[in-house]
Amino acid sequence: MLAAYAARFSPDDPASALEVGERPEPEPREHWSTVTVRAASINHHDVWSLRGVGLAETQLPMILGCDAAGVTDDGAEVVVHGVIGADGHGVGPREPRSILSERYPGTLAERVAVPTANLIPKPAELTWEEAACLPTAWLTAYRMLFHGADLKPGQSLLVQGAGGGVASAAIALGAAAGLEVYATSRSEAKRAAAVGMGAVAAVEPGARLPRRVDAVIETVGKATWKHSIASVRNGGTIAIAGHTTGDPDPALLTRVFFHELRIQGVTMGTREDLASLMAFLVRTGLRPTIDGVHPLAHARDAVARVVSGEQVGKVVVTA
Repeated sequence: MLAAYAARFSPDDPASALEVGERPEPEPREHWSTVTVRAASINHHDVWSLRGVGLAETQLPMILGCDAAGVTDDGAEVVVHGVIGADGHGVGPREPRSILSERYPGTLAERVAVPTANLIPKPAELTWEEAACLPTAWLTAYRMLFHGADLKPGQSLLVQGAGGGVASAAIALGAAAGLEVYATSRSEAKRAAAVGMGAVAAVEPGARLPRRVDAVIETVGKATWKHSIASVRNGGTIAIAGHTTGDPDPALLTRVFFHELRIQGVTMGTREDLASLMAFLVRTGLRPTIDGVHPLAHARDAVARVVSGEQVGKVVVTA
């Protein structure tokens, strides 16, 4: 089958480490199902894998991709939940949690095998491309907003780095849920896009907000951490799911304890969260912002787009 895989590691030019070619079909496994992939999407997880973070040389070649929507062998239309081992389904209780493309081949392929319990029915109202945006970035944003930060309608939120998959999802979900959303970006075009997604205002990184917010969605790290710490109210929450610019230095721990801030890490979410997220989209009419769609044969172009940081929303690959 055709697949896009990490053939080597390249910290400085990750897209160059991706190859597209023939790989073995998924092997039958008890309590697992094979899905014919209709669409998948690129995440920063794929970029980090190509840079050599989280994978060992001995695991190469590794098919990348954390999320997908497709069709099972019996014709069911499904969305793939990419977290393996969190509750033992398909792997047993002693295997630690992983994400597709870490221990098991990922979704940037014509077919992918996953634990059967990880298959969520795809709502007919969502296209293949829209559904493929949800299991990683949108699920993470949903979990950050409504579990990690425990936000309620009427509260306020700052989303750092508008444009990325998690950030754009957090803006749109927050606005649809009745939150007062602010966003930051160095790009004037991305600030305008953030307002178009529902933010009440979008400012340059580091700019002072009208008031301190109840929570901050942080996926940037070092470049925005000081601003996040300064922008959240006493007793507020910073929910973090990534650090694309590296670890904060300094961490500003004095302000964290003096202002009783809560730092909450989030990695994706549960199958139940994914089902609830899809129901939220169906009922509200909200849909993911898609930056572009690329055929699987051109997956390297899709990865390069994410590496560039110029995208607004999700970059999708169709098989």
